[in-house]
Amino acid sequence: MSTEGSGSSGKAQGSRAQQLFGQKGGGSPWENASDGEEAAPEVAPDTSSAPYPKDANYTSNEAVSEASSIFSDVDDEAELTKLHPNYKLLMRVSAVILALVIMGGATILDNALASEFDFPLGILTGISVLFGLFLIIRVPTARFNARGYQISHDRLRVVRGIMWHSDTIVPFGRVQHIDVDQGPIDRALGIATMTLHTAGSHNASVRLPGLGHELAVQMREEIREHIKRESM
Repeated sequence: MSTEGSGSSGKAQGSRAQQLFGQKGGGSPWENASDGEEAAPEVAPDTSSAPYPKDANYTSNEAVSEASSIFSDVDDEAELTKLHPNYKLLMRVSAVILALVIMGGATILDNALASEFDFPLGILTGISVLFGLFLIIRVPTARFNARGYQISHDRLRVVRGIMWHSDTIVPFGRVQHIDVDQGPIDRALGIATMTLHTAGSHNASVRLPGLGHELAVQMREEIREHIKRESM
């Protein structure tokens, strides 16, 4: 048997094997390579989604729907995921209502003291107005900036509080059921509160307000599916 015939036969067999099983390096069977030239390995496209919890800005439902999952690794040093911007508006509405109540009570008390004890009229009212403006303008922004969350493959981290700081981690293995609630103002603003009810008496319910409603529903279903898979 000649060397040339053997080489031709080996090349034909190699070509047929490439057609059946693909090119060297993981190429597809329909990819062709010239004789004697090794096909370049195919580079798989990068389909990994961005790490959702590490985005410091609010992530809309449209952006989340493009990712295959909302889960990622929790990094305690990373920036928190911010809540829906409308949540700041909701806190400001609540602050306005509280400020009106305080100013009304201060006005009544101011008039009573002025008539009974010759107290200078308007002092308490003026103080209440300044305090009300502080509640309306400053407090909602500070509270919004102090709140955030991170969600990983097995736990949810919720951070909140200005003077009394709270950093709560909820393992999904302890979650019994999940609620997504909306009040009248929440529905008007398109936001919701997700509540995780866990086993045990300490922090048995952990609330995460200020989520977009569709995002809250998606997070609830993702967590439920994750718990179901882990329990099988």
